[in-house]
Amino acid sequence: MMARYNAWQNKSLSVSIKALSMKEMQLDRGAFFGSIWATANHLLWADCLWMSRFDGGHAPSVEPKDHAKLHDNKQLWLDDRRRMDQRIIRWAGKLRQIDIIGPLVWHSPSLNKTMTKPTALCITHFFNHQTHHRGQLHAMLTAAGQTPDDTDLTLMPD
Repeated sequence: MMARYNAWQNKSLSVSIKALSMKEMQLDRGAFFGSIWATANHLLWADCLWMSRFDGGHAPSVEPKDHAKLHDNKQLWLDDRRRMDQRIIRWAGKLRQIDIIGPLVWHSPSLNKTMTKPTALCITHFFNHQTHHRGQLHAMLTAAGQTPDDTDLTLMPD
């Protein structure tokens, strides 16, 4: 359900992102990462990082310090966002209850140490992180004159 929600919300935000110029996208709007563009890049970068931990697939192409600079081209970002959402849906669709029991172990380059946390906690964090930053994007896009779709989970199409 959360994987579908993620894709639904990202599709809505992508419509608004397409409508803005790169100048508007890169304007500092006072958010944690400053701009719509930096926040969108951070979110895609983090999704790629967590998915590499969950499914063993490719990790982000840039170092943690450059997370907000993942892409400098809007169309490439839109294409990668769509591919990432489909990757998340495929992964989530294959999860079994046994898959979320036990620890997830990974090396954190930003902390330079091995991390071990419960897998279920990491998955919960993953979806919560998406929701948090999409809320920031929704607010910034609305302030920029766009009209992203409603974010209520109960309104998600079947």
